[in-house]
Amino acid sequence: MTSTKRRSKLSRREFMRLSAAIAAGVSMLPALSCTSTVIPSPMKRRFGRINFDVTTIGLGGQSSLQWTPEGIEPVEIILKAFDLGINYYDTSNAYGPSQMNYGKAFRKLNLIPGQKGYNQELRNSIFLTTKTMVRWAKGGYPKLDNVRNSTDGDHGEGAVADLKRSLSQMFGNNDGSYPEGAYVDMILIHNITNPEEVDVVYKGLETQLDINENFGALVALRDFRDGTNVTGLNPKNEKLVRHLGLSGHYSAPVMIDMIQRDKWDLLDGMLVAINVNDRRYFNMQYNVIPVAQAKNMGIIAMKVFSDGTMYTKEPGWSNKPEHVVRIIGTESVPSKPLIEYVLTTPGIHTLIIGTGLIDDNPINCQLVQNYYAAQIAPDALNENERRELENIGARARNGDTNYFQLPDRGLTPPRNALLTKSEGVTLSWDTSYAGNEPIAYYEVECDGKIVGTVRHSPQVSKDPFSFEIRSGKEFKIVAVDTIGRKSATELLTV
Repeated sequence: MTSTKRRSKLSRREFMRLSAAIAAGVSMLPALSCTSTVIPSPMKRRFGRINFDVTTIGLGGQSSLQWTPEGIEPVEIILKAFDLGINYYDTSNAYGPSQMNYGKAFRKLNLIPGQKGYNQELRNSIFLTTKTMVRWAKGGYPKLDNVRNSTDGDHGEGAVADLKRSLSQMFGNNDGSYPEGAYVDMILIHNITNPEEVDVVYKGLETQLDINENFGALVALRDFRDGTNVTGLNPKNEKLVRHLGLSGHYSAPVMIDMIQRDKWDLLDGMLVAINVNDRRYFNMQYNVIPVAQAKNMGIIAMKVFSDGTMYTKEPGWSNKPEHVVRIIGTESVPSKPLIEYVLTTPGIHTLIIGTGLIDDNPINCQLVQNYYAAQIAPDALNENERRELENIGARARNGDTNYFQLPDRGLTPPRNALLTKSEGVTLSWDTSYAGNEPIAYYEVECDGKIVGTVRHSPQVSKDPFSFEIRSGKEFKIVAVDTIGRKSATELLTV
């Protein structure tokens, strides 16, 4: 039986009453079954250039799917997400039993290709994303400083092995095999943190490909997207993944570099840490998110609650069941405004939230409440209203929640400024990084006077901004943000 056939309908009046109760944070309704009650069809957004309409909330692959507390059944959480109509599902090779839990749920839902009753229509209606934290394509990779290569079980193999492992755990028997017709919709190069990691990922694309040596994950995963065998790793010309992408929690500059170096338009999606306290740090919303948006990538938000640090968990990476947060906000920091903030951040299409538990009472059901909160249009809040939500986020640990993110540096000067002279003078530079307000434009100063401006726009490639002037001796390029703050380069002289 499909998810659609199991669902029961809630009247519009009941929907509005439950929404009001959740918004108020009070239990004022009679208990409704969390496992059978379904609200009207979920909001969806076009997923960038990916030909898919994604629900505004997805199911995160961590929390109880990875570190399952006693008394919690992770498969039931996955099934409940299907009942609600959620169509974006997240997991990873670094998430312990998460992929195996999906496999158990997929068997109940008849999502295993080749098995009797396989529901191909249901499989095509969802978007399933996994991740790899291995930067190299195959095993035997060199150990390099600042380049992490990890996966659950530390099997020592490459990103291709992680892709096949995902298929084996979710659609096979976890023995390395997988049925014909199995695929994931996207695999992300996960948690990109350092420039050195980006260098490795692009080996074989930016450098000459030698199939007898090792090379980066992207060129090999492209083979399994396209059914080609350029790398020699796909002799059966399998198509095991439909889209490639990246993710990052820490460094907006490194993620920008990863996107700018993609001359082949390989990266269709980006998973990025973004929450209500983002502007207190080296923020994502004015730096990397606009770059991904300008390339029309599908953008998924994570760390909406800072992995529970907004609530009961101490700052730091989760690694055991005790870290799973099973409450729905607090009186001072409700969950609903935190979700609304993220989904009204320009560029965001969906968000993933790890679910600790479901409950028969929708007021106590994390999945139902987060679902309701996510039913919001991208332009539903103006900037003043979004700033008011930031004040709510500041109540959580005085806003010091994003342990995974670079500290704020403020507006930076234009980078890599260069002066070249031929018949006239050409100035070129790379994007400044924004502080807690967006960049508006760049001023060009010549011999102490402003001689021109260049509008800021997301720099989607390594092609720099430029400005030409007939003559002059001393120049500066000045970044200006939307409230008039400035940051200038050093003096450039002819």
